[in-house]
Amino acid sequence: MEKIKITCPCHFGTESTLKFEAAHIGGQGITVSDGRVSFSGDLSVLVRANLWLSTAERVLIQLAEFDASTFEELFQGVKDIPWENYIGKTDKFPVKGYSLNSGLHSVPDCQSIIKKAVVERLKSKYGISTFEETGAVYKIRFSIMKDHVTIYLDSSGDGLHKRGYRRNSNAAPIKETLAAGMIDLARVKENSIVCDPFCGSGTLLIEAAYKAMNIAPGIRRKFVSEEWGNIPKEIWAAEREKALDSIKKDVDFFAYGYDIDPESVALSTENCRKAGIRKRVRISQADVKDYFNEQDTITICNPPYGERMLEIKEAERLYSIMGRRFIANSESPCYIISPHEEFEKFFGKTADKRRKLYNGMIKCQLYMYFK
Repeated sequence: MEKIKITCPCHFGTESTLKFEAAHIGGQGITVSDGRVSFSGDLSVLVRANLWLSTAERVLIQLAEFDASTFEELFQGVKDIPWENYIGKTDKFPVKGYSLNSGLHSVPDCQSIIKKAVVERLKSKYGISTFEETGAVYKIRFSIMKDHVTIYLDSSGDGLHKRGYRRNSNAAPIKETLAAGMIDLARVKENSIVCDPFCGSGTLLIEAAYKAMNIAPGIRRKFVSEEWGNIPKEIWAAEREKALDSIKKDVDFFAYGYDIDPESVALSTENCRKAGIRKRVRISQADVKDYFNEQDTITICNPPYGERMLEIKEAERLYSIMGRRFIANSESPCYIISPHEEFEKFFGKTADKRRKLYNGMIKCQLYMYFK
């Protein structure tokens, strides 16, 4: 079977984790650039990518690359793609994308030209003049960077951070894909004890359990490409069955979550139940000033940000309390994400290592204490 070129965007700073995951699912010819990992594989690898990649934002099939500085060049480049190999007579094919530092700077115009090119190609192949677009959805995505065009099909649909367990969240949730990257950097294993003293909606606890128990993060949701005619449903069924069989139910992993807000405690508890890991987690209402991280426990947290939930001064006071309560050494490692450039000053300890990460559009640092 011909190999498919797959590209997966990710949070800046999580590329190394995604590269390892891509190799683990059978990706070949892996390349890494800022905010994305690309590799090749067959249809089984494509399906596996959607089910298993914990830090990828979505799984894109790369169809073509070409240069275009005019709308005519864009039109012809898109029209040359064999769309009939993917899109049927009745299928939907919406277009979405972006353009940066390019002569073709109008995104709506680019969308219109790309849509028209696909229509013209399919008209000539199917011998029809209108498309009802009532069937399966093939989301066309494009990027134009300095007049270089890349065209993709989105095989995921909703972003991969939508695992299916968090239908509700608190005021400042951490994205599931970023949480998974933090869990990987914290080296959570199947026998780890993990604690989050600011558990919020429970995302870090759930992603830690998924990592420890080898649960495919996409196992509880559907993907747009499951309805595509060119991916046999038998492949989806086989890969889902393999993923279910791969779950490690006999591990010693356990997690503790605390939050001062009773609504967050209830929310975390409910999300853990939806995620299927409720028995692996204990969640209680507590103030961080009463926190004590015991030996051999990994503390990993996303404390409230001053610019979003607290006044900056109050956030700094909170960091000082954390510095007094968190042991932060090799026996009780701590991993804390914060956008505050002087976090270490208020925490009272210099991190053993820092990793730049982005929580949405907010530039953060993951402060790692493990020595």
